[in-house]
Amino acid sequence: MKIARFSHGESIAFGVIDEEEHDLVVLKSDPMFAGYDPTGERVPLAEAKLLAPVIPRSKVIGVGRNYRDHAAEFGNEAPAEPLLFLKPNTSVVGPNDAIVLPALSSHVDFEGELAVIIGSIAKNVRVEDAASVVFGYTIANDVTARDLQKSDAQWTRAKGFDSFCPLGPVIETDLDLAGESVETRVNGDLKQSGPLTDMVHSVAEIIAYASAVFTLLPGDVILTGTPAGVGPLANGDSVAITIPGIGTLTNPVRSA
Repeated sequence: MKIARFSHGESIAFGVIDEEEHDLVVLKSDPMFAGYDPTGERVPLAEAKLLAPVIPRSKVIGVGRNYRDHAAEFGNEAPAEPLLFLKPNTSVVGPNDAIVLPALSSHVDFEGELAVIIGSIAKNVRVEDAASVVFGYTIANDVTARDLQKSDAQWTRAKGFDSFCPLGPVIETDLDLAGESVETRVNGDLKQSGPLTDMVHSVAEIIAYASAVFTLLPGDVILTGTPAGVGPLANGDSVAITIPGIGTLTNPVRSA
């Protein structure tokens, strides 16, 4: 099931995408908390503006160097345990929203990733139970000011600028991770391509590890790492990240 958060007219709502009819079955409330009770209204997809499918109430958790080839392209080893960092929820934007290049950085990279949406309060989750706390999956761009990442002792500033966490276009509640891949294109040119099975630490392992550190809350987002091929963005670029079972997240790039 694909769930969208969208605006139509002056209202913002959630809906289930009917791919045969090309419209949205409007839901009464956020399905993460209130289920899938429809209002009876339908909105044509062509008339809706898709928004970030979730605005985390708490946190966005990133996992660094979770693909060996990406770690190697910067001369690093893949970590023995998940390398966690946080992005503020103010970094989240939606499909077709601009990634804004900050004046403080001269080198901003794209990083296409699978994102996991947590659906229930979770603490000390066992690997074998991790799927039970997942609401669904979406696509993320872990935008990074690479020069600041190198100069700072930690990654908060490099990862945390407004617009540095595009999410979307929808939440897929049932995704076969073993059969999916992530691809990133900039201005139509393929830059990244890798199967999700190339992750050093699996989604279940990441959830178990992160939930041992801090309580995961409904709506929290976990970014699972990026394959090799990251590169810089420039004013006027368009970056598109595709996971076939979810869709494509596209964002323009502009200077501040």
